[in-house]
Amino acid sequence: MRLGLHISNFTWPDGTSRLGTTLAEIASAADEAGFERISVMDHLWQIGMIGPPEHEMLEAYTTLGFLAAHTRRAKLLTLVTGVVYREPGLLAKAVTTLDVLSGGRAILGIGAAWNADESAGLGLPFPPTAERFERLEEALKICRQMFDGDESAFDGQHYRLGRPLNSPLPLSRPRPPILVGGGGEKKTLLLVAKYADACNLFPGPELQHKLDVLKRHCDAVGRDYDEIEKTVLHRFAIGERGEKVGEVIDDMRRFAAMGITVTHGGVRDAWDTKRFDIFRDEIIPAAEAL
Repeated sequence: MRLGLHISNFTWPDGTSRLGTTLAEIASAADEAGFERISVMDHLWQIGMIGPPEHEMLEAYTTLGFLAAHTRRAKLLTLVTGVVYREPGLLAKAVTTLDVLSGGRAILGIGAAWNADESAGLGLPFPPTAERFERLEEALKICRQMFDGDESAFDGQHYRLGRPLNSPLPLSRPRPPILVGGGGEKKTLLLVAKYADACNLFPGPELQHKLDVLKRHCDAVGRDYDEIEKTVLHRFAIGERGEKVGEVIDDMRRFAAMGITVTHGGVRDAWDTKRFDIFRDEIIPAAEAL
């Protein structure tokens, strides 16, 4: 089991004036502690389950570029990019740029998007659900094609690219991994089976069922289920003095038994970077042994 730090809250005690400094300290501490990846949300307003929309929120790909400069080992991704927020050609270029400048540490996390209020507020496109999934499938095809260096014209229902040139190409081989987020059984998990290298699910009571659905989709399209990386977005609910470490390790043991190999999670009060010591000393070694 490997761990990923998920940063979804930028409302920290020292305020905006030190936000960049604090973020750099958090990323460096997580990298040194042994977190295998660092992720951010692709939102422009804070989301309701974390805080009010007025709370601080950073644009995802600018932030990932900043994180690349303050880390050495951790892979970098969004959980997950909203497909309608960027044209696929630009998205492929952004991920490629991140991959090259980070030394091959980019992952493309992508999904169909869901925040209608955010999109309406900022004038971003937000078509109906069926169209968003159509766009997601086309974007997956375009990104794979551009990562592979195929400059053939793409003529889809929603996107048309006359020459999808992508220079320089990514450093990651065979390409930056593609993760599709979400547990929709009819569309999302089918797209995982057809196009993705990884999926990201929530660790609720339906987790095993979602994995079973993915397995059926893989069988239907002739894909090896075992070659798809399974990840979950959890929460590392460690107390101020290290309480609940055993519970966190038990959760990861349960995930590992289902075939999950990466647990992404937020760290409470991550701005206090001493909290990463317990991950370095106890949690990450225990996870790696699973």
